Amino acid sequence: MTFLGTGTSNGVPVIGCHCAVCDSKDPRDHRLRTAALLETASTRILIDCGPDIRQQLMPQPFRKIDAVLLTHAHYDHVGGLDDLRPFCLLGDIPMYGNEPCVKAVRHNFPYCFAEHLYPGVPKIELHTLRKDEPLRVGDIDVLPIEVMHDKLPVLGYRFGPLAYITDMKDIDDGQLALLEGVDTLVVNGLRWEKPHHSHQLIPDAVAMGQKLSARRTYIIHVTHDVGLYDQANARLPEGCLFPYDGMKIEV
Repeated sequence: MTFLGTGTSNGVPVIGCHCAVCDSKDPRDHRLRTAALLETASTRILIDCGPDIRQQLMPQPFRKIDAVLLTHAHYDHVGGLDDLRPFCLLGDIPMYGNEPCVKAVRHNFPYCFAEHLYPGVPKIELHTLRKDEPLRVGDIDVLPIEVMHDKLPVLGYRFGPLAYITDMKDIDDGQLALLEGVDTLVVNGLRWEKPHHSHQLIPDAVAMGQKLSARRTYIIHVTHDVGLYDQANARLPEGCLFPYDGMKIEV
């Protein structure tokens, strides 16, 4: 899995900010909007396609996308949908999300789903997913898991030993049980303190990984308040890490 982006909705650097992180010359402190690419030898899944997706995919090999899994329809997670056009030369792209997400995507990108498509628009096959309803994409098993982003239901995804969750504030016990046995947990943690109405904080992400006994917990969707890369990671317990954009892990 490649972490294409690990930042929150503003990205890092934040426009107009001159804190130590935003002025840092360390590329690990520069965070595009959160997205990831999961690949095997024969299958490629893109998780979210925010407004930075063109920049994020340019360094990657040009190869068919077998599915796009959307977590939810907020702009920082779907704003780059139109930039997937070049990949449609390799075939239509199946795209999945829950009912509110699919409805919002159809509303926000109507030209992609019109009866008569304008030449050159991305060719998207949009599908509605339900929580707990397994999906198989190529040789990858996918289990959608519902979490709450304030009052908005958002989908996280489990891929065998790997779970990927972003923009979560809460998860009920029934959905949490579906994460038992995960080896690698990727989960959001906005900042160290100052509670947020729709995102959990870094200590919450650490506690979730410990509760699930995950061997590795990667904390994503972070703000510039996380601190400089090395200093921020030094504050985390063993087994937890802030990944950086472009980082690859084996699952």
